[in-house]
Amino acid sequence: MDDDNHRDVFEDEFTADQTSVINRLLATLKEPNYFDFFSFIGFRAAAAQISPLRGTHTLYGFKNADTIMGFFSFLGRLLFASLFILSAWQMFNDFGDNGGPAAVELAPKVASVQRFLASKIGDGVPKIDVKHVVLASMALKGVGGILFVFGSSTGAYLLMYYLLFMTPLLHDFYDYELDDPKFHDLLPEFVQSLALLGALFFFVGMKTVLPRKLIKKKPPKTKTI
Repeated sequence: MDDDNHRDVFEDEFTADQTSVINRLLATLKEPNYFDFFSFIGFRAAAAQISPLRGTHTLYGFKNADTIMGFFSFLGRLLFASLFILSAWQMFNDFGDNGGPAAVELAPKVASVQRFLASKIGDGVPKIDVKHVVLASMALKGVGGILFVFGSSTGAYLLMYYLLFMTPLLHDFYDYELDDPKFHDLLPEFVQSLALLGALFFFVGMKTVLPRKLIKKKPPKTKTI
């Protein structure tokens, strides 16, 4: 008897909650701003919580909230990768015969690296062509950015390689004194590149961890006799 009473109470509460959400939805649809996006998101979340068939109903043409989250995920990757893609495109347009402004900026830094390697290894160090450095940077940013937009881990790795190699070279704040204005100009750019690198680490980590969790949570198949 107690179980029957609990079941009746649960069914009454479920029906009341469902009726409440439906009434709120109908009231919102009567208002002039019923296409308000945030109201749509709120009702989607509320309806998904009380529905016994979560994710199977449709509203405004969306089957479930995964469609919306998938769109925002793609938009986020697009906005993130646009920083690298547009930079690679600008380097391509300005490349010219001498490598463009990027080569002019990198030339003294590459020469400094060349001298450091020569002092440690000797005169047998091959000459580093700054134009090759610009081409490698362009390829890593362009190809990596495009692949990243489509959720590819390979694209994330290419962008990570670019940031790992080029951040210390471009933003060499450590070569200046603390009271030098160049130090304060380069340090924020260095930290910003580290933040981008951290976001890529997070993306690769989530791509690796989530499939494993889904496999662990997959229910075992029932054997049919």
